[in-house]
Amino acid sequence: MTHPLHRLPRTHAALTGWLALGLLAYLGLPWYAIQDTAWYEVWPKVLSAGDAANGVLQASQQGRPWLWVGLGGMLLAGVALFKPAGRVQSGWLIAGGLGGALGLLVSGFSIGAKGWAFQGLNEALGPLSTNQFGMGIGAFVALVVLVMLFSLGLARRGQFKGDALVAASVVGCSVLLLLFIAYPVTRSLYGAFLDDSGHGSLGAWLARTFNARIWGLDCVAGGVRCGVAWNTLFLGLLTATGTTVLGTLMALMAERGNSRFQGPLKLLAMLPIITPPFVVGLGLILLFGRAGVVNQVLEYTLGIEPTRWFYGWLGVWIAQMFAFTPIAFLIMRGVVQGVSPSLEEAAQTLRADRSQTFFSITLPLLKPGLANAFLVGFIESLADFGNPVVVGGQFSVLSTDIFFAIVGAQYDQGRAASLAWILTGFALTVFALQRAMLGRNHFTTVSGKGDAGIPLALPDSVRRMIGAVAMPWMAFTLVVYLFAFAGGFVQTWGRDYTFTLQHFQTAFGLEWGPFGVVWAGTAWNSLFTTLKLAGGAAPVTAMLGLLIAYLLARTEFKGQALFEFAALLAFAIPGTVLGVSYIMAFNVPPFELTGTSLIIMLCFMFRNLPVGVRAGTAAFRQLDRSLDEASQMLRASTWQTLRHVVLPLIKPALVAALIYSFVRAMTTVSAVIFLVTAENELATTYIIGRVGNGDYGVALAYCTVLIILMSLAMGLIQWLVGERQLGRRALHLSTV
Repeated sequence: MTHPLHRLPRTHAALTGWLALGLLAYLGLPWYAIQDTAWYEVWPKVLSAGDAANGVLQASQQGRPWLWVGLGGMLLAGVALFKPAGRVQSGWLIAGGLGGALGLLVSGFSIGAKGWAFQGLNEALGPLSTNQFGMGIGAFVALVVLVMLFSLGLARRGQFKGDALVAASVVGCSVLLLLFIAYPVTRSLYGAFLDDSGHGSLGAWLARTFNARIWGLDCVAGGVRCGVAWNTLFLGLLTATGTTVLGTLMALMAERGNSRFQGPLKLLAMLPIITPPFVVGLGLILLFGRAGVVNQVLEYTLGIEPTRWFYGWLGVWIAQMFAFTPIAFLIMRGVVQGVSPSLEEAAQTLRADRSQTFFSITLPLLKPGLANAFLVGFIESLADFGNPVVVGGQFSVLSTDIFFAIVGAQYDQGRAASLAWILTGFALTVFALQRAMLGRNHFTTVSGKGDAGIPLALPDSVRRMIGAVAMPWMAFTLVVYLFAFAGGFVQTWGRDYTFTLQHFQTAFGLEWGPFGVVWAGTAWNSLFTTLKLAGGAAPVTAMLGLLIAYLLARTEFKGQALFEFAALLAFAIPGTVLGVSYIMAFNVPPFELTGTSLIIMLCFMFRNLPVGVRAGTAAFRQLDRSLDEASQMLRASTWQTLRHVVLPLIKPALVAALIYSFVRAMTTVSAVIFLVTAENELATTYIIGRVGNGDYGVALAYCTVLIILMSLAMGLIQWLVGERQLGRRALHLSTV
């Protein structure tokens, strides 16, 4: 083993590099963000007085002395260069990094564009003559440096087994989760404890949270009328169960079934996830609505008068099954791939038949994936807004009540926050139950030993279930989408069914002008903006999600359960609330992001982060820790182990995270509806505008183009990442 003293030059080089970057942030970059101006546009003015000045000039000449605290923290950490490795050196690093970062954040939250941000500070200290704006590139880099110095100090103290990369990852991810999930959500939820006059009141929260509309159970003609909380819980459990079962059956069919069906199955299974949510709702309405095909056929053949029977919990449940089953399929496919055939073959050598082997060996090894798929399905159902609004009718859920409390005539922020508390409580309960069920059991199926066995063929009972459940569902999916897509190729649905391409011409028309091609269609700007933001957010989301999953599965540290819950919290909050939370939190210093494309990308990232975390967690539970240990025994660093050993074995989870992050960013509605501007219009907001104007043809034509683009993107992602190679022989079956 290398002696610690032999590593000093390398660690000192890293420390010197971070300190040099910190000095660059204070001397060579604009400290504050300039409205509607990129930092590189004002960079030439960084050495002169004015709003674009660097941190040193802002602190010394422009009356903002509180900025010295960050530079002081860096200088304090720099003392560690002259101290021997150990607790003394780590103490200087921790004190400098933590003190500097907290100082900048406290001053940033306390001092705003009009002086003191809190009335109490204004009364206690008097008016402040100098203000400050939102943090710019210089302040951001300085904060990153201080956080890294703090994490380096923790590693030098022996935390995280002395691994600087793990320490930096845990601390860095924790800061991101605090700033972009916990902080905005907490700021929004705090409104539940404010009365109508704006003062704190526990009674106001109790009155809003515990009342008959939320928790009531009334017996009415034809059944029981439940409160909105019971409706949400019932729907969430039903959707989570259904999506987990269907996703598992489709994953088994894709990996253990007839290879001839694998291509069409994967395409049909992925259609709902690459489609804007209102397309599925529209297709279902065309089938089952009052004027839908089913009601018309029933009236013509049996004389049954058309009704609105589809609108309610049944319609919402079916729509959510379409929307969220692909997520369970993505999670379960990677888990099914990871099941070791050698374990199944061992059971068969003990004279167990296929059915006994499947239910006693294979199915228990799928337990982490089943639990993760159920959790994600449940939380997705809680947060769903589009489907209940479109086909819910009089069936109310918490997410729609929150939406109307915020954007309706009542504009009751306190009530919306109280309802969001209930959603968070439901999510936390299921999260705790999932952890209790999995406990510390091990489900390792991929180890360092050779494993060239043939996967077990599915037992007859499972194949019959797939034929009876999964196959009809695939056919049903195809029918719904055929109806929805047809609307983009007819003049006017319901009146004139003449074939036309005019809707595509209106949205994506091209003309030839004197200077070349003219993007004449009205949808081009929104499409380019959406592709740019989604393409930028997806890889960052996937890698951050898998990094968090690695930290949860391969490291142990204090507060790990809270760390995991913070990563999943974004799914427990409706997208509408998350969007409003971002507006409230990032509309004032120190983070002024409202109206920029960055706030939309951040919303994409942290809204979609939990799927990458859950998919990665399920994949890591299947990997034997001995693989990591063997790599480290060969003197590989943590980064080398991640890159050359771990990452190739979790390719299905990486594909799932990349695909989901990209397509959800392309099709999301509720989370960004309040964040878009005229300069940053997205595809979904363009489509909603067209639907609001009754122009369904252009809206459905745009949806068709989106589906084609996202299908190509999914194929590109799969090709770039590749398949996981486990050295197993293929399973050849002639029947499902």
